Amino acid sequence: MSLEPLTPHDKILRTYTEPEVSALLRELHERGKPFGIQWGSAMVNGATIDGRLLINFGDTSVATLLNLLALLRETGRPA
Repeated sequence: MSLEPLTPHDKILRTYTEPEVSALLRELHERGKPFGIQWGSAMVNGATIDGRLLINFGDTSVATLLNLLALLRETGRPA
């Protein structure tokens, strides 16, 4: 079952805290290793746009992080 991708303007994104996003980044690092997806410098940068946290890998939104994780989770490989 595939979920619809999040957009940077989804209201749910305003509920994520910096510690939660940091945990998601750790998961991305673990799940992404087998695929060569490695952003060792990716971190929450403390900036927000309209209440949404930004992540330092091109100042992307949490939506991008969650969409990447959803794709990696669908592969069925454990973290």
